[in-house]
Amino acid sequence: TVLNTFTGKTERVGRIVEMHANNREERDTAHAGDIVALLGLKNVQTGHTLADPNNPATLEPMVFPDPVISIAIAPKDKINAEKMGIAIGKMVQEDPSFRVETDEDSGETILKGMGELHLDIKVDILKRTHGVQVEVGKPQVAYRETITQRVEDTYTHKKQSGGSGQFGRIDYIVEPSESGSGFTFESKVVGGNVPKEYWPAIEKGFRQSMDRGVLAEYPTVDVKVTLTDGAFHAVDSSAVAFEIAARSGYRQTLPKAGPQMLEPIMKVDVFCPDDNVGDVIGDLNRRRGIIKSQETVPTGVRVKADAPLSDMFGYIGDLRSMTSGRGQFSMEFSHYEACPKNIADQVITEAQARKAATKK
Repeated sequence: TVLNTFTGKTERVGRIVEMHANNREERDTAHAGDIVALLGLKNVQTGHTLADPNNPATLEPMVFPDPVISIAIAPKDKINAEKMGIAIGKMVQEDPSFRVETDEDSGETILKGMGELHLDIKVDILKRTHGVQVEVGKPQVAYRETITQRVEDTYTHKKQSGGSGQFGRIDYIVEPSESGSGFTFESKVVGGNVPKEYWPAIEKGFRQSMDRGVLAEYPTVDVKVTLTDGAFHAVDSSAVAFEIAARSGYRQTLPKAGPQMLEPIMKVDVFCPDDNVGDVIGDLNRRRGIIKSQETVPTGVRVKADAPLSDMFGYIGDLRSMTSGRGQFSMEFSHYEACPKNIADQVITEAQARKAATKK
């Protein structure tokens, strides 16, 4: 019996097995440093710590970054649709870095993960482990949008249709904030021009609007909104009126604030034979990669680089070809960076085409 220190409940271990690819080797015990699988656990998820009930300990929980790539999948028929829903539910529980959403416009099921290989494995699990037949779309990069300029603006929401109406005026500043800050909101209103009870609604209106950017409808990040003043009506003003004012203000102001596309940049770590290092570096340069370091290791050469995810699709196949199957690489998310104009224009055009297609 072990204690799940996250839930505070005990779990009974049915069997201990050591995994060797598809084969299992039964174990009576597991010691420090062993990597084993425990069978029979009921309420355990990734990130939970299992410990001796008489000597409990909790390891620091893992932090999972947001997904950077997505694909659309569709079941081949109704029978597979039912199986797919159940299977995906289990897969999301097992892997916190794996997300699933339904596209509001197209109704498609969207799988989101940390890389091309990550999603390839998930599709393979759906097909092999759960027996779900699905059709898979092309990978889509999780771009972001931001702004580059500070703008002072005002917006008035006013609606009258018999009886009490809706009224809310907001004066505000929209400006870029630190990279990685997401969305921040501050109120500098003094006096009672915009009562405090309406501030949360204004923040909510701006925050929720950030989910769809003004260029290609990707989430907007690293934006600060400061409420500076405004006006309200004793009868017609409400939280809803001010939330609508904030949403409309977002759509009015963001196009004036120098909107910019951002793309995910990946840390790429490549191992290759000495003979192939020139080809590997040349290929990374063609993929808009920036070489960070190059060092000799016992197995050959290790090359570290930063490269945009959009240019790394299919890299494993190309690396194998360049190195006659002897090259290896790993890739993880590093940061978001401004897109070159030609890439941004292409992303925006493709997003507009997808939006037009869903309306047909």
